[in-house]
Amino acid sequence: MQPALVLNASYEPLSVVSARRAVVLLVRDKAELVEAQAGHWSSERMRVPIPSVIRLVRYVRVPYRRRVPLNRRAVFARDESVCQYCGDRAENLDHVVPRSRGGTHTWENVVAACRSCNTRKGNRTPSEAGMPLARAPQAPREHGWLLVGLGAPPHPSWQPYLSAAV
Repeated sequence: MQPALVLNASYEPLSVVSARRAVVLLVRDKAELVEAQAGHWSSERMRVPIPSVIRLVRYVRVPYRRRVPLNRRAVFARDESVCQYCGDRAENLDHVVPRSRGGTHTWENVVAACRSCNTRKGNRTPSEAGMPLARAPQAPREHGWLLVGLGAPPHPSWQPYLSAAV
């Protein structure tokens, strides 16, 4: 079953929860239904549509700005598990400017790469190795945490609420 997107009272994306947790929030009147999936959950006394997007009734203050951690899973999600040099299935991470040559471990310097491209590039820059990048690496956008958490593209009904995310 598809998870549900939780919006703050101001329609700002907060998190992704299981459909079951979303139903509990609806039944306890802590949230209201914004978008529903096909189907219903039924009990003896009520029938609840399976939520896709819910909005909290009360505003929740978020005291920090979410940042996506730079790790293997996040880079593979950003690059869609595709080698940024040849387009094959990626298996490794590669520093565009090698760390031994002053490259940093930042979003703008790390890409997904297949084993053969990573070995062939070695301790050189892409221009020195004659291996151009398919696209320039960059940090995920504002709601990039969502893509990393899901590991897949979000449900189409979420798009209006994630306009800056994907």
